[in-house]
Amino acid sequence: MPKRLHPKIFKVPIDRIRMGYYSDKYFTRYVEVLKKDNRHVNVLYQYFPRKDCVVVGIDEALAILRFGTGYYKDEEKANELFNQILNLEKALQNAAHNMNKDELLKITSKKWDLRMMLNDLWVDKWDEIEVKALYDGDIANNMEPILTIEGDPAYFGYLETILLGVLARATSTATAVKKVVDVANGKPILFFSARFDHFWVQATDGYAALKAGAFGVSTDANADYWGVESMGTIPHALIASYDGDTTEAAIAFDKHIDEKVNRIVLVDWDNDVIGTTLKLVSKFYEYITGKTFKPGITDPSIIIGEGKNKIWGVRFDTSGSLRDKSVIPKDRSSLGVNPELVWRARQIFDSNGLKNLKILVSGGFDAEKIKLFETLDVPVDSYGVGSKLLKEKIDFTADIVEVDGKHCAKVGRKKGDLSRLITISKKYWEEKGGI
Repeated sequence: MPKRLHPKIFKVPIDRIRMGYYSDKYFTRYVEVLKKDNRHVNVLYQYFPRKDCVVVGIDEALAILRFGTGYYKDEEKANELFNQILNLEKALQNAAHNMNKDELLKITSKKWDLRMMLNDLWVDKWDEIEVKALYDGDIANNMEPILTIEGDPAYFGYLETILLGVLARATSTATAVKKVVDVANGKPILFFSARFDHFWVQATDGYAALKAGAFGVSTDANADYWGVESMGTIPHALIASYDGDTTEAAIAFDKHIDEKVNRIVLVDWDNDVIGTTLKLVSKFYEYITGKTFKPGITDPSIIIGEGKNKIWGVRFDTSGSLRDKSVIPKDRSSLGVNPELVWRARQIFDSNGLKNLKILVSGGFDAEKIKLFETLDVPVDSYGVGSKLLKEKIDFTADIVEVDGKHCAKVGRKKGDLSRLITISKKYWEEKGGI
């Protein structure tokens, strides 16, 4: 049985969530009406996707419910304190900008005093609701309930916006990643999507990608929830900084980067991945051994492999508007990273003693293109996928389907099959299991 993540991992902005800062106004007003009208009913909410998908975001939703189910016993005072906190946060930003240490300490201390006062007003009702859910990484069908909440909506109804959002974002990413993982025949998928969206979503996206089977992620934020190491290759920017000399950039990288990091070199700078790779191997061999490299005679295997003083692999990232020098001109299928380029490169690499040199490809890859490469048995070792993994959109909907144990749902909706859902214990994060 999988182990659910501890709610503290998600760094939930508790005060803002409890104050409805991220909630659609009509949800906060709906809860306001219930409270002021003293309307307390027991409802069954169900959350479901609008497409078949890989569900991720459950654990984050649980964290939000854990911290956000309840109410402030003095809402007027809570609003006053919260607005003071917001003003202090603005002042804190100004102090940080001006690097005013004394002011930073003073404001931070005052902010935490206010937060503690605000928290003292909170009446926690987590123990009074019953939650059932699938696990992050489970496959769900269109319209299948993946999360239910039963209890008084006056305590949690305002969270609907946030819960739908975290489920939609993480599930969309996970579903897209699973599609490429499924067609890659076990070859590693590297999640290179961070640059295509706001940095605030990196932790969620990275967690979703890894949960869906991605081999690695590119930023520390991507890796945050899992606690794994991020990874990457030598970038074009480093090559440019060495006057477009791929070999010099690779040598500098090897000199200064942690010895445990595998050296993966981008080799498309000159639009000649084969020629650049052979030159790289020759010069890198001479840099490491101090001996002259003789093509076809010298065994380069000593510099191929993991870690420092070796080249683990090369990355082909040829632009979709360019045709590599080694490719025979045809139609648009010969542009960018294409099967012919990889076949030709692998053949020449192998004939030059580079059978253990890995080939990583990137640039425009999605499930369809990876499936084509795998169907044609193109000798790729790993795929880097970026913007294509953020194209998938999975919407979620939440409905009340029962009130006080009786059917009560809008026309066209009804209580779904809840047989797969697992009851969430009040301290679910302490349950034994493994991710």
